[in-house]
Amino acid sequence: MTDIAQALARIVGDAYVSNRPEEAYFYARDPGLMPSHPPDYVVVPKSVEEIQDIVRLAHQEKIPIVPMGAGLALTGLVIPLKGGIVMDMKRMNRILEVNEKGRYAVVEGGTSQGLLRSHLEKHFPRLRHSIPDSPATATIAANVMIHGQGRLTQQYGFNSDMICGLEVVLASGEVCRIGSPALSSDWFSKGAPMPDLSGLFLGWFGATGIITKIGVKLYPRKKMRDVEIFITDRQDLVPDMVYELTHTEMVEDINVFAQPKPMIFKDNHHITLFFTGDTEEELEFKRKMIWHSLDRFIKAKDGGFMGVPPVMKPTLLDMPQRSVSRFADVKKGGGFEYSGPIIMVDKYPDCAQKILELAEKYDLGYSGMARIIGRSHAMMYGFAFTFNRADEEMMERTRKALHEVSEFALETGGVFWKATVDEQKMAMDKMDPTTLGLMKMIKANMDPRGIMNPGNWEVDE
Repeated sequence: MTDIAQALARIVGDAYVSNRPEEAYFYARDPGLMPSHPPDYVVVPKSVEEIQDIVRLAHQEKIPIVPMGAGLALTGLVIPLKGGIVMDMKRMNRILEVNEKGRYAVVEGGTSQGLLRSHLEKHFPRLRHSIPDSPATATIAANVMIHGQGRLTQQYGFNSDMICGLEVVLASGEVCRIGSPALSSDWFSKGAPMPDLSGLFLGWFGATGIITKIGVKLYPRKKMRDVEIFITDRQDLVPDMVYELTHTEMVEDINVFAQPKPMIFKDNHHITLFFTGDTEEELEFKRKMIWHSLDRFIKAKDGGFMGVPPVMKPTLLDMPQRSVSRFADVKKGGGFEYSGPIIMVDKYPDCAQKILELAEKYDLGYSGMARIIGRSHAMMYGFAFTFNRADEEMMERTRKALHEVSEFALETGGVFWKATVDEQKMAMDKMDPTTLGLMKMIKANMDPRGIMNPGNWEVDE
């Protein structure tokens, strides 16, 4: 143990490695429900070369290694299930390039969403990237690693669809560039027209490599942004409403939420619509198109637009929305977790009904939220429950509710988003065996010694 700590210190310096229990305590857990498990070492590298040396050491000594961004995924993806080294990427946070005309940025693997946003607002005010509704400390690399979603998901898909190149350290310690950076100094594609190898790393939760650089597509930042809320008590009609809204191609982001408190929200489904423009005329044109798309539902008295008071707009237009993280303390115990299956939009009524049943069965505070992905191609439905971390019995009820969510997601045709270890096993049990065999082949070849975030996507278990 001492020899390994000394070897790590020679790589990164004494100040950036620790095997002290008080520091291991913090890296042993995340804000979710998974039981804690401490690492043997924590290391904070500053360069790709340091990461290579750490990985070579781990490979030689067969020590597990877990890359960590901000540790906000909630589902235990960076808890070191088999001990070993947690590699905290926070010192690798440089913005290496912004190509304004090519609309992309290249950032290091520990760069936060907030840092890139601030940099763009200051130096490139006409550009923006897709920001998830997580704290600003959340990292860009971790978000795309879990196929995250953000403020442009409805238009363009997952945030992982918006990347344009990767640099990855493999389990062997070698550096590999994916996409156009493999051939060019320009980061404009993660694959096409070449074979797209990004799938060897995205969605694997660090089990095949460590992302050290990432190319992120940037998009026009319009001068104005506005929001409308359409309310209905007909959950069965929400998929039809979403279809009409996405058909206009005028909406930047669509979220649907239902929750019991405050009382004004009870028994209703709120479709929140965000749209942008460079002029008042453009904004007004889009607003009218959005209104007209829902005319038939208004005439049938199945829903209507809610007046959004000026005092409410800044909260709704905030990016990321702080109200999402505030939900975590509804029970005054700082507990919050959700299962977020990716599922067809026409399953919204089933999801909305299921969360009501689970909240009543397990006596839990809840919020149900759907974010539309693409032009109604799918949605991420969040079954969110809040709990008091000091109340173990309430936490156990939440675990049971989320397990039922997982079963429901598979039965209803969904797939898990940022799957827990238990959900990964459930998915592999149901998966097409040839697909499972292909995953096994990839993992065996990419990580023959089984050191990369072991416990995740372990096909043999």
